[in-house]
Amino acid sequence: MAVSSTLSRLNLLPRPSLPYAVSTLRALKFRPMCAPLTSFSNSFSAHFSTPKSSPEPNTQSPGAPDYDFIVLGIETSCDDTAAAVVRSSGEILSQVVSSQADLLARYGGVAPKMAEEAHSQVIDQVVQEALDKANVRETDLSAVAVTIGPGLSLCLRVGVQKARKTAGRFNLPIIGVHHMEAHALVARLMEKKLQFPFMALLISGGHNLLILAQDLGQYIQLGTTIDDAIGEAYDKTAKWLGLDLRRSGGPAIEELAREGDAKSIKFSIPMKQHKDCNFSYAGLKTQVRLAIKSRNIDAEIPISCASHQDRSSRADIAASFQRVAVLHLEERCERAIEWALNIEPSIKHLVVSGGVASNQYVRAQLDQVVKKNSLQLVCPPPSLCTDNGVMVAWTGIEHFRIGRFDPPPPADEPEDFLYDLRPRWPLGEEYAEGRSEARSLRRARIHPSLTSIIQASLQQQR
Repeated sequence: MAVSSTLSRLNLLPRPSLPYAVSTLRALKFRPMCAPLTSFSNSFSAHFSTPKSSPEPNTQSPGAPDYDFIVLGIETSCDDTAAAVVRSSGEILSQVVSSQADLLARYGGVAPKMAEEAHSQVIDQVVQEALDKANVRETDLSAVAVTIGPGLSLCLRVGVQKARKTAGRFNLPIIGVHHMEAHALVARLMEKKLQFPFMALLISGGHNLLILAQDLGQYIQLGTTIDDAIGEAYDKTAKWLGLDLRRSGGPAIEELAREGDAKSIKFSIPMKQHKDCNFSYAGLKTQVRLAIKSRNIDAEIPISCASHQDRSSRADIAASFQRVAVLHLEERCERAIEWALNIEPSIKHLVVSGGVASNQYVRAQLDQVVKKNSLQLVCPPPSLCTDNGVMVAWTGIEHFRIGRFDPPPPADEPEDFLYDLRPRWPLGEEYAEGRSEARSLRRARIHPSLTSIIQASLQQQR
């Protein structure tokens, strides 16, 4: 069985040649940029305040493309099938997302096998729609970017397979993208002033991550999830409270919490005794479940059918949960800012991204923390906080611009091809003061971090 080279630029093992190296970039014959597109009436770009030009990276390799180019981004790491077409100037030509909201509601969360089947059913349509709305053909593209991890391996495979087939058929370079890096870098698409170094808090259903972004591909992990992420806690709480999960637990909890008393239930803030920046929501979930049980709340009765008293009890739990869940974020961010400023005193921004960053209560509370430390909060619009193809395409653009990509895969790749998927893939190296010995963290490090692999590849080039 063949072994994938989806991200051979990120291999620690010595190779006779490095597709990731700049020499390959010089050797590849790039197609000229297509004629300027004149009609974007069908594009999603009208929905965003997209800058006309993107921030420039700190470095650019000799021979890297210095013309305007177009990248297709594909994202299937979890429960949304997404694709987008983005110009290197930062213009979003199209964005298409196919949600699995009905599946989430039916199963009370992500069911990997069902999610894989849903991705497979719509991936061709989603990619084609993204191309059509951008008014481009595959021959107009300069590269294809795709998420290869972290995420659910069954789901990642669908996107990677589609990306490689497209790239192989049309002789396009391919860029393997780290999902969490994409969440962080999409802020640079929207905010031209956002330069390295900066801090980022990435919060979603599967991950809590505090990082110091020193440069493209160079990250220090200040804190991470040691069991359950905040998004997963939101989803479980919403399910236990009988809320409508078709739009995920976060928005449902936030809406119901507005009706409740956030101090009515004295939930304990997680990990108060641990003076690090790691996150844990397993204990808070247990507290919520016990509170629901003590009030005899029946999740089988939808919130829409609950009595006034029952609804009031559910609202109090939602509000109390949200207050403590976000207090945990605030406390960890405070400490992480202190650590980061010791390492990089020039930091001016904290990026908050990922699905939970769409929550307005979360944004408001973190904005207070940031202002107290004389920093600026940068949040992508909600449509770019949740999983999307734009963030993948833009991250691909940032790496492609400095020569980090793989050459086109073969057009006739065999059916039994073993793709390079990285379900558990750390973004950065752990900061010494924040190092944790939690068993879950040790298990999670199946792959070396993106940062360590890029550093190793750069050393091989010298």
